[in-house]
Formats: sequence, structure tokens, C-alpha cells
Amino acid sequence: MQPGPGGGAAAGNARHRKWPMKRRVPLSEPSLGDPHQLFHDTSSAHGPGSYVAHRVPGGLGYSSPLQPGFLDDPMSNMAVAYGSSLAAHGKELVDKNIDRFIPVTKLKYYFAVDTVYVGKKLGLLVFPYLHQDWEVQYQQDMPVAPRFDINAPDLYIPAMAFITYILVAGLALGTQDRFSPDLLGLQASSALAWLTVEVLAILLSLYLVTVNTDLTTIDLLAFSGYKMIGGVVTGLLFGKTGYYVVLSWCCVAIFVFMIRTLRLKILSEVAAEGVLVRGARNQLRMYLTMAIAAAQPLFMYWLTFHLVR
Repeated sequence: MQPGPGGGAAAGNARHRKWPMKRRVPLSEPSLGDPHQLFHDTSSAHGPGSYVAHRVPGGLGYSSPLQPGFLDDPMSNMAVAYGSSLAAHGKELVDKNIDRFIPVTKLKYYFAVDTVYVGKKLGLLVFPYLHQDWEVQYQQDMPVAPRFDINAPDLYIPAMAFITYILVAGLALGTQDRFSPDLLGLQASSALAWLTVEVLAILLSLYLVTVNTDLTTIDLLAFSGYKMIGGVVTGLLFGKTGYYVVLSWCCVAIFVFMIRTLRLKILSEVAAEGVLVRGARNQLRMYLTMAIAAAQPLFMYWLTFHLVR
């Protein structure tokens, strides 16, 4: 059947007419994404490998991703207990080694002072001539704290004296236009070195003389640190004349103080009571006591004479 003229024209027009094309949208699959995207967006995924932070109702933060029964695991409890025991054992070992080399518990005794004790002790160091009772008081075979006994040695005054010495030395060097950090450090290190040499020399002398005494190394450090530095301050105010006057007074005072303090520690009990005892060993102890006392003025002069001009 041949189409008519009108039908052929209509068919030709229908073939050449461009109908609008509908765009096909592919079905979205969970595993497919943007081909230009480098990483998968897991912020909204709830798969097994994704991390989801759950908001705690009524709270200010997010709950932990760990399971609530994590600490209930026997292996976890065993690990925590083992860690606690290991830390306790390490702390005990450190404390034992520290007490072996640095007796912290004994150092607390030497710093048990108060303002009244410091004032009386300084007065005794400057003017020891009228003091009568020089024996250290004991309570249950233990010496009482320095704040209760003026004759007990302490480390507070020697420590403050050393710090004051460094400060005054810096002031003296500054007034003479000679101040420098290196020179101030040299002053501090030299003072510590001389103090160490003095204590070691006393310990060696006590060992060679075979003196049975209750003096400890800390006691000797305390007695050796009582050197007064008032002469330096006086030298800054009144010059060399004031320095030598105050230094002479301090030298005599520290000599008397050391003699009356150490004679009860180094000399025998009979000699300490004032009874004349003859014997080479007692004479050596007496000479050793006088030598220790005589060394204090020499060290005082050696550490301060170059600071006053």
C-alpha cells in the first residue's frame, strides 16, 4: 500500500523532527560514587569499618568507642595490677638509693629551725664568750631539733650564708667595675671547692687520729659553713679599715665557738669535763680541735680579702 502524498510528507516530517531526549539517571549504588573523588566519604556511612561518634544524651562530649566492659576483662585487670606493683617497686628502689647517698630524712632535721633559733644562733656566733652550756640535748637517744636547742648544728644558716656571700660578692665586684657572670660563677665554685676540701681534710684527720665521735659529715658541713661574711659588707661601707676590724672580731668569735663546740665531740669525755688527761692520743685530739678552729679564720680571709679594695 503506497502512502498518499499527504501521508508521505507527514511521515518525512516525523522522521526529520528532533524529539527532546530524556537523560537517563543511573541507579545509585552504595559502592559507586563520583569517579573523580579520590577518597570515599565515610562521614555518613555506618558500615562495619566506619567510626561513629555517638552523642551522649545530656552530656557535653561524645562517648568512648571502647566497649563498656573493657576494664572488666581479666587480662586488663591483671595488666593494671602488674603495672601498679611495678611502679611501687620502682619508687621503693629509688627512695632506697636516694637515702643511701643523700639522707633526705636526716636533712630535714638540719632545717628544722625557726626565727627565734636563727636570731639566737647568729648572736652566739658573733658573741660566744658568755655562753656556758654547750652540750647538745638528747631525747630518747636522738638529738632534739635545732629550734629547741641552740647548740644543735643546722644547715639553714650555712645555706643562707653561702647565698649571701654570692650576692655580696656580686655587689662588691659591681662597685669595682669588675662584675661578670663568669667571675661570679668562679667565686661560687671556688667557695664550694674550698668547703669540700675542708670537710674532707677533717674527715681524713679524724680517721688518722682514730677518734670515736658521733660527728657526721653533715655536722662538719654545718660547722664549717658558719663562717661569717660581715666583713665584706663592712668593707663596702667603710673601706678596708672597717673590713679588717670586723673580720678580726669574727675570726676570734668563730675560733672560740669552734673550740667550745668541737671539744665535746672530739675530745674524750673526761677531757671534756675539764679533767687533765695525759696521753698522746688525747693530745692529738686537742691539737686537731685547735687546728680545725684555727682554719676557720684563714678560710674567711681567703674568701673575702680580694673583694674589698
